[in-house]
Amino acid sequence: MSERKPYPSDLSDEQWSLIEPVITAWKNRHRSVSGHQGAYDMREIVNSVLYQGRTGCQWARLPHGLPPKSAARHCLRLVKVTWVR
Repeated sequence: MSERKPYPSDLSDEQWSLIEPVITAWKNRHRSVSGHQGAYDMREIVNSVLYQGRTGCQWARLPHGLPPKSAARHCLRLVKVTWVR
């Protein structure tokens, strides 16, 4: 992935170091049936969700430097379902 200009909603390195182990553990417990591990970095997925939440923009209007709405929304739905159970 190419470097992009950070957005104010992006996780800092310190914030990412706190949640990375949780996300990695969650992802390891919820592997894809097809074995596909995803084309996007999980930190960028989280940054996409945070950007949408902070700005209130439509999912289709996420900036081009972030993963597409389909990847961000899919991961968000999976996490929500897991936490609700």
